[in-house]
Amino acid sequence: MEDQKESLRKITNTLALKNEEIQNFISSLKQNLENVEANANRAQEDLEGEFSSLCSVLDELKESMLTRIKQEKAARVYELQNQVSTCTKALESSEELLELANHTLCSSEIDAFVSVCVRIHSVTMAPAFRLSLKPKVSDNMSHMMVDFTQERDMLQAIKFLPVPSTPEIQVSECQVCDNTVTVVWTLPEPDTKIDHYILEHRRTNHEGPPRVREEHPWMVVEGIRQTEHMLTGLRFDTRFITFRVKACNKAVAGDFSEPVTLETNAFLFKLDSSSSHQNLRVEDLSVEWDSSGGKVQEMRKEKNRTSSPMNSPARNAMMSPKRAPSARVGRDRFTAESYTVLGDTMIDAGQHYWEVRFDKESKAFAVGVALRSLGRFDQLGKSSASWCLHLNNWLQQSFTAKHNNKARTLDCPIPDRVGVYCGFEEGILSFYNSRTKQLLHTFRTKFQQPVIPAFMVWNGSFSVQTGLQVPRVVQSGQRRSSGTSSSNASIN
Repeated sequence: MEDQKESLRKITNTLALKNEEIQNFISSLKQNLENVEANANRAQEDLEGEFSSLCSVLDELKESMLTRIKQEKAARVYELQNQVSTCTKALESSEELLELANHTLCSSEIDAFVSVCVRIHSVTMAPAFRLSLKPKVSDNMSHMMVDFTQERDMLQAIKFLPVPSTPEIQVSECQVCDNTVTVVWTLPEPDTKIDHYILEHRRTNHEGPPRVREEHPWMVVEGIRQTEHMLTGLRFDTRFITFRVKACNKAVAGDFSEPVTLETNAFLFKLDSSSSHQNLRVEDLSVEWDSSGGKVQEMRKEKNRTSSPMNSPARNAMMSPKRAPSARVGRDRFTAESYTVLGDTMIDAGQHYWEVRFDKESKAFAVGVALRSLGRFDQLGKSSASWCLHLNNWLQQSFTAKHNNKARTLDCPIPDRVGVYCGFEEGILSFYNSRTKQLLHTFRTKFQQPVIPAFMVWNGSFSVQTGLQVPRVVQSGQRRSSGTSSSNASIN
């Protein structure tokens, strides 16, 4: 009967996941329908606007060219009319002289003949006889003609703009390391008209295709000129990042590529305030010493808040199989001089890295890992259940690596920021100066149980940075040192 129930549960879970996938697809289709309606209306409005603009340009050009024809006509008419008037006057003067000359030829008086001849000779020297008989302007207006054959062909060739082809993200060439993501893509065929690319990325905890309703929005990177892009300085607070890219020419953008989801492989945890000493005030990833009992004040505030199943320990524990169980209500996880707070996520496999910035003026500070069995009175490094770096500024300053109540003094400058590397299967816990990546100390052991990030502070403060990947320089150093003996074996 139990086997049948278990099989039914598996079938039920499978159906539930399939239903969720189908619902997500239906939501995506509905969103596409809305987008088609909106995009088609926008394209229609843009087309009408472009044609209206083109008609306006043609109307303006027509008016300008008609004005030039009218001006040319007026100028030529004026010149020809003046020339006609001048020639008419010259013709009248010539006809008068001609009549006089004919009359003189018929006369027999010598004096009259000589007088007329002198007069005719003087008239033939007048400007009218030097008048050009060639029109000043031509009657040809062919230079005002237009041929719209080419333009008509161009207008008839107008068509919708060619849309750039859809890029394809090359997953095998993409890299996720050092909290940096390099995304590489290609086009189906070369396109010299591509002007730039637009890359969008979104954080998610779902490995499958993007959902319509995601917790995080798409982040946009514009103006990319190459077929790859590097995103730097990321903090991975989700398990995955989804990417998509589209190509753009001078006018339009193409379709987005198929989304690609890359795993961040980053270690993400929070500080478990329920595990902290009552004198530690825990806020998100920061801790400050409070001699008045900062945790007690926070607990009183918590009692006044409305209980919500969304923030219940049971729900939070179900969200991650590695999430550490909450401490028992009404009992301090750590007390007395164990000014400790733990992370909320256990490490039971893999390689992980996180960093902590601390106040070097703190009277005491420690960072490391611990087993869940760490006693409530145990200080970090003073039992077999914890490993840590310890800074002591009380009476005399010391900087040591501690485990099982054994300490090794570290001969190096005290950094204000420490990186912690934990390789669970290898049994390695290394500490680095996070700024220079200088190795400070390495514990080599064999973890028999899952471990948890652990911190201690007395009269000081610190803040933790999670969501980090193991830096490449740390990975390289670990590979070089693998198989070699550690000089710190005496305190392992």
